[in-house]
Amino acid sequence: METRVRSFFLNDAGDIPNNPDLPVILYQGVFEDNLNIQAQFEQHNWTGTWTGDVYDYHHYHTNTHEVLGVTSGKATVLLGGDGGERLDLKAGDVVVLPAGTGHRKMESTEDFAVVGAYPNGSTPNLQKNDPGVRAQALSQIKNVPLPETDPVYGESGPLLEKWAK
Repeated sequence: METRVRSFFLNDAGDIPNNPDLPVILYQGVFEDNLNIQAQFEQHNWTGTWTGDVYDYHHYHTNTHEVLGVTSGKATVLLGGDGGERLDLKAGDVVVLPAGTGHRKMESTEDFAVVGAYPNGSTPNLQKNDPGVRAQALSQIKNVPLPETDPVYGESGPLLEKWAK
């Protein structure tokens, strides 16, 4: 299976800030053996792992970046708010969401599951589209440190190249 890496920026959606400085990174087909996703994330210090589903409402985290690795099934996930980007994800795909990136599952197969993790095991806060917290959210997002490692490749990899300041 050939790995394809794509990155893109999301515009500020008003009620969902997204991240003005860092792109979303999608690794398509990076894992052939889906059972190794969690171990790979943890090996590269993206910890605090969990397994399950993606919420079916727009939400984001202002205090940490997040990586999602698809372990089974398929789903369409909407990133960036209602006018954002739809991603069709399948087992073996990984998506890295910079702090502030809105995400929501639109539809999925019954067997859809992901493993999620955070750099240095940070604990995410859960924000919904609330214009009342906007200024505080933007301030927090700008202060989230860059990860030291790529969740898939470790000491090198697309994340470290694309997120260099």
